[in-house]
Amino acid sequence: MSSATTVALTIILTSLLLFFYRGAPFLIFSKHEPPAALKFVEKCIPPLIIATLIVYCLKDIDYAARPYGAPHFIAIAVTVGLHLWKRNSMISIFGGTILFMFLSRIF
Repeated sequence: MSSATTVALTIILTSLLLFFYRGAPFLIFSKHEPPAALKFVEKCIPPLIIATLIVYCLKDIDYAARPYGAPHFIAIAVTVGLHLWKRNSMISIFGGTILFMFLSRIF
């Protein structure tokens, strides 16, 4: 097989597999109630992912040097405040990200 054929077949196969595993839960649970364990995971995973991302973002801050993590903590506080105020993830994420980028440039 030529290189172009191999690439095309790889793309097609990968696309089909991606389509299948993304659509499988809808096919499986379209007629049946999801199990209790899946409902628990659905409820608990998003906060756990956010907590993991926060820890990952704060792990490399040098707290002994200026600005002592100030841009990070200010942006986190604003992100939480925006989310509690507006209850809109997009506003919270973009607002906190934009503020962090601004603060990290001026500090």
